[in-house]
Amino acid sequence: MSKKLTIVDIAKLSGVGKSTVSRVLTNDPKVKPETRAKVERVIQESGYVPSKSAQSMRGGRQKVVGVIISRLDSPSENRAVSSMLAVLYQQGYDVVIMESQFDRQMTNEHLEVLKRRNVDGVIVFGFSDLDVARLAQWQARCVVIAMETDVVSSINYDNQGVITYALNHLHQRACRNIAFIGVDPSDKTTGKLRLDAYLSWCKHNQIAPCYQTGQLSHDSAYVLVDKVLSERTDAIVCASDTLALGVIKRLQELGRDSVNVTGVGGSELLSFLFPNVFSIDPGYAQAGEKAANVLINKINGSSDQVHITQQPIQI
Repeated sequence: MSKKLTIVDIAKLSGVGKSTVSRVLTNDPKVKPETRAKVERVIQESGYVPSKSAQSMRGGRQKVVGVIISRLDSPSENRAVSSMLAVLYQQGYDVVIMESQFDRQMTNEHLEVLKRRNVDGVIVFGFSDLDVARLAQWQARCVVIAMETDVVSSINYDNQGVITYALNHLHQRACRNIAFIGVDPSDKTTGKLRLDAYLSWCKHNQIAPCYQTGQLSHDSAYVLVDKVLSERTDAIVCASDTLALGVIKRLQELGRDSVNVTGVGGSELLSFLFPNVFSIDPGYAQAGEKAANVLINKINGSSDQVHITQQPIQI
């Protein structure tokens, strides 16, 4: 075709409305499979390129990066995303943000959508059931954050270090009966690694461990407090700030405000509401910035696979 096609032309050729073509381009799940197939066939046969992509492709490439975050309401992940966006925007990249909800299939579907859109690269927030092998198809154009993998470059947190840091802080304050509330060990990072750090520290310091694990939620931690709390308990280490909030609420109800509580996350809100709570920042913002820089280097031709463990930031 001699003239430059528009979305209206694609709609006419497909026998559908302009809005339907738009929904196909944005991967709206409400579009019927047969309608999607028809529109995508016309797009492929006609060589149509959406205007935004066409404008960016004149410069040599799309300059679009995908970011698959686990939970849009996660304070820690949002801090990492905020810092990586600053780097990506500064380098002229647009960013498509999608949510995995810790779901393997959903993540793979997102990766397929990003692949069809021909984005330059992708940053994926890791979780235990992540299909790491699927990331291999992106080769050098992918970075996993919050999880270590040898398939692609990764930026990981020192999950054992943050708990050891908290325990040493409490030990220096003469706390000796320290309980732990964490996440189910089926979660390899926030769950297993942080629990293992607590158990190892207790063994090294000849302290009897007392712990419970559950879901990564305020409610779960709130319920677990009664299972670890005794008259002698003088501190509770939490695997995250989210858990710490649930613990604090239950301790207040029980009149046990003297029990020291630590969290992981460096939450400004937690520190503001409860100044005596010790929260460790694993370096979320720094990790996000590093992930963005590693990906940009990969897109620009670097062949080196990079694996970084972000160290905790002292609060």
